[in-house]
Amino acid sequence: MLRKSLLFLVLAFVLTAVPAFAEDCPNRGELDSMYCDANGDLVADIAPAGICKEPSTLVFTYTPVEDPAVYKDAFADFQAYLEKATGKRVIYYTVQSNAAEVEAMRSGRLHIAGFSTGPTGFAVNLAGYIPIAVKGYADDMQGYNLIVVVKKDSPIKTMADLKGKRIAHTSASSNSGNLAPRALFPKLGVVPDQDYTVVYSGKHDQSVMGVAHGDYDAAPVASDVYDRMVAAGRINGDDMRIIYRSPKFPTSSFGYSNQLCAPLVAKIEEAFRTYRFPEAMQKTFKGADRFFPITYKQDWQVIRDIAEATGSSYNAEGLKQMAEKEAAKAKK
Repeated sequence: MLRKSLLFLVLAFVLTAVPAFAEDCPNRGELDSMYCDANGDLVADIAPAGICKEPSTLVFTYTPVEDPAVYKDAFADFQAYLEKATGKRVIYYTVQSNAAEVEAMRSGRLHIAGFSTGPTGFAVNLAGYIPIAVKGYADDMQGYNLIVVVKKDSPIKTMADLKGKRIAHTSASSNSGNLAPRALFPKLGVVPDQDYTVVYSGKHDQSVMGVAHGDYDAAPVASDVYDRMVAAGRINGDDMRIIYRSPKFPTSSFGYSNQLCAPLVAKIEEAFRTYRFPEAMQKTFKGADRFFPITYKQDWQVIRDIAEATGSSYNAEGLKQMAEKEAAKAKK
């Protein structure tokens, strides 16, 4: 199934025609040739009248997960709200992979969606996706930070003090436990493996416990994992100290296709802005009670920085590589 999806994805990129409005483009940036970014906000411009689409049925989906039925049910109330706001029927479309979700929006079969944090960049550059929100609260978005923890009595006070020390990263593939530190720390004057010794602990909680027990001098970990450990009493927060906190990493984004007509887009944006999660939906999404407004240019900056520093490219080749990894993982 995923191998077929990859084949369809490649064919779609080869056969999709470039819209007339994208041919004379003053600025495109990193966007595919199908799209234009005249105002420099890093996302595709809305298709103009006469070219834009006004579908009678809107198709919505959420990022692929192990049990799609759970989230299909979780978003049922929001779908009903979208129907009232737009005056159109809204149906849920289950996707089997991130690559398939990107292709579905690029081809025009998907209109409104939630994309995982990393794949959001592929959807923006290759599918004309315009992210406008993440799950959140009245005053902030839902997300987490990369933090660096040390013992309270440690002589390490600043990031520069990590030099020459033994620092626990989690695993090679971990975002906040390895990739983000390698991307962000050099700008702070500290290069992992060069300025300090990297020791892989295996997991975030093992990194934290290792610091608490003196096995490691410090550890970069996800703030939400650390906070849960403190709340559960697994460690005493008074015995630890945080010497660095990154900008917040956003969770899955929500938005729509640039192919939709502007009046319809306005109704969709209003629905995201005014909807409030019912109790069951709040439980599903860890207390979030609304869609918090974001912009791709500002709020995904840290994600783009990490992608650039780790050699990832939000282009067709990068998407193909992601699709192949997804297929290999599914085969296991």
